[in-house]
Amino acid sequence: MGVGLGVGATIVFIIAIIAFFMFLYYFPIGLWIRTLAAGVPLGIIALVRMRLIGIPPSIIVTNYVRARKAGLDLTVDQLQSHYLAGGNVENVTLAMIAAQRAEIPLVWQRAAAIDLAGRNVVEALQVFVTPKVIETPTFQGVAQNGIQLNVKARITVRTDLDRYVGGAGEPTVVARVGEGVVAAVGAAVDHKEVLEYPDRISKTVLAKGLDAGTAFEIVSIDIADIDVGKNIGAELQTSQAEADRRIAQAKAAERQYAAQASEQEQKALTQAMRAKVVEAEASIPMAIAEAFRSGNLGVMDYYRLKNLQADTDMRGAIGGAAEPSSDPNQPQPPQK
Repeated sequence: MGVGLGVGATIVFIIAIIAFFMFLYYFPIGLWIRTLAAGVPLGIIALVRMRLIGIPPSIIVTNYVRARKAGLDLTVDQLQSHYLAGGNVENVTLAMIAAQRAEIPLVWQRAAAIDLAGRNVVEALQVFVTPKVIETPTFQGVAQNGIQLNVKARITVRTDLDRYVGGAGEPTVVARVGEGVVAAVGAAVDHKEVLEYPDRISKTVLAKGLDAGTAFEIVSIDIADIDVGKNIGAELQTSQAEADRRIAQAKAAERQYAAQASEQEQKALTQAMRAKVVEAEASIPMAIAEAFRSGNLGVMDYYRLKNLQADTDMRGAIGGAAEPSSDPNQPQPPQK
């Protein structure tokens, strides 16, 4: 009997402890007393409601006290709705306090939207107060005289809170500035103008409004370094000259091959004509024999023909011997 009473008392004691902790969990008396001490009283029923809907009361109370002590007119409903939307209540509250201290016009809806967009609203506010310097890579532009210039710049940007949600980031700003630098260098007639007045690049690029549609406002663009690169114009001319030379060589080779083919054709034609001459000469004896058989040519006529041929050969031989030789080493015939 005594053992049963002891076990029952133990169970009751355990249930009482559990009930006590559950009561403290759902009724955060400490947080309620903290709100009273901070001078921003918050009903115990409101704290119980937060616990029931899954909102940690400590987060809401801590940031609510911060905001009220900083003079911000924030409500508990605003903090709760932002937490339920998945936002970082502490970051947004700190950003609102910092904006008020810096006299920056930042409303809760804008700060909450920046936070829900996945961006750090505190960092955005810091960049707004203290502009950020972006080191650009080396941009390569070519002036109109063909000289390449390697330009490196520093971009000073400040957060544009109105365009921070949905605005383009740093890579877009750097790309646009690079495009403007290349265009400014390309507009220079002589590269020496750019070397002498590098601020022309900054003024030209700033005048284009390159920060439109981005999350930043370009404060200044400073040229950090300019180096003279290659002579692109000379390289292009050299390449063009080399290409023209190869084209001329190809055309000359084409003409040479055509001339060689024509020469071979002429040689073949000459051989064909010589073959015809030989063929014609071979038919002369046959014609003479036929003339003998038909009686159209007598023996005396044949002798006279042979004498005429011999006389022609002799005259040709004499004429060939009398012609002066073009070779100076050959002996010349005696003069009469």
